Amino acid sequence: MLMPYLRRINDSTSTKTYASRTLLFLLDDGTLKPLAIELSLPHPEGDKFGAISTVYTPAERGVEGSIWQLAKAYVAVNDSGVHQLISHWLNTHAVMEPFVIATNRQLSVLHPIHKLLHPHFRDTMNINALARQALINAGGILESTVFPGKFAMELSSVVYKNWVFNEQALPEDLKKRGIAVEDPNSRHGLNLLIKDYPYAVDGLEIWFAIKTWVKDYCSFYYQNDETVQNDAELQSWWKELREVGHGDKKDEPWWSKMETLQDLIETCTIIIWIASALHASINFGQYPFAGYLPNRPTISRRFMPEKGTPEYAELESNPDKTFLKTITSQLQTLLGISLIEILSRHSSDEVYLGQRDTPEWTADEAPLKAFERFAEKLGGIEDKIIEMNNDERLKNRVGPIKVPYTLMYPTSEGGLTGKGIPNSVSI
Repeated sequence: MLMPYLRRINDSTSTKTYASRTLLFLLDDGTLKPLAIELSLPHPEGDKFGAISTVYTPAERGVEGSIWQLAKAYVAVNDSGVHQLISHWLNTHAVMEPFVIATNRQLSVLHPIHKLLHPHFRDTMNINALARQALINAGGILESTVFPGKFAMELSSVVYKNWVFNEQALPEDLKKRGIAVEDPNSRHGLNLLIKDYPYAVDGLEIWFAIKTWVKDYCSFYYQNDETVQNDAELQSWWKELREVGHGDKKDEPWWSKMETLQDLIETCTIIIWIASALHASINFGQYPFAGYLPNRPTISRRFMPEKGTPEYAELESNPDKTFLKTITSQLQTLLGISLIEILSRHSSDEVYLGQRDTPEWTADEAPLKAFERFAEKLGGIEDKIIEMNNDERLKNRVGPIKVPYTLMYPTSEGGLTGKGIPNSVSI
């Protein structure tokens, strides 16, 4: 996604960066060891000649160690930009808007699917409107603090061409990325190829808890496929979503037909997953994991020093100075840290997954009982997460600096906690 933009980014913004590729080796203890980083630039004589690439390998001492630190910084810069523009803005905030709008336009507030989805749309339109005013607008904070600069929104829009609704389902995402394979003998029918992968392990528990709740709920109101097909409001909702809300994608063959109860269950599960757990896992760890900018730079201002240049001599004599001259500047750092600190905070009136802010949302006993079971299941997942984080055999759950993975922990207190899954994209 980055290579087509590299020439324009490097020629017309203050950023000087590379396309990157990182090779990691899965060790027997479940951890990943970096083997090499490839940094690439477009060929100066044209894209038809491919890329100019250099491979860097790990080193701890001397100028080679300093070069390895810089190579990792360039990777982090790319990952920071993709995180904010693609994983965060595009894949949660932006793609949810059509669902919010179509639900409010096509489903009565008394419609069972409106009641199911309504908590997961809380404040989403408000926060997106605020983002367009100050965050992702031209010359806004995001253009000033992540590497694509003025190409940020264009890059995000182009990547949307590859967005597939069905692949937002966690099991499908893991299979697509080569992290899991179908296995009827494994838990949830999936065999994780990296067993100690906290996002996948915890996420699958959350995903299937949501899916069970949605199945129990929808099955109460739709006894068979025919009731789904004959629900005029539901069919109008799905038609607007595909043909207007996600109109750029209206002719894609992967959209479900919304002809079966299973179609409805899978669709609603994906919507709730995106709005709640997917967004939470991306958003609320930003400050805990990226608040120290040298560990997670968002912009690179110089290319890798080459032998025989003053920059290389400076790298040999004062590597820390060279590193700080290369990564995000002080003002950009201040802006970036302030932003992710705000984004990573829970409001005092947050409503978390398994909670509703209006207890009278339905008078139907079966859905209420199913929702109670859902909340109880989430409580059990919280206990399991704590247990796994205390298991010393699972090295990826705390990492070398002993920060436990809690981004899929369903509840939280207000403030900066690094845990908690709100119902909706509300910050």
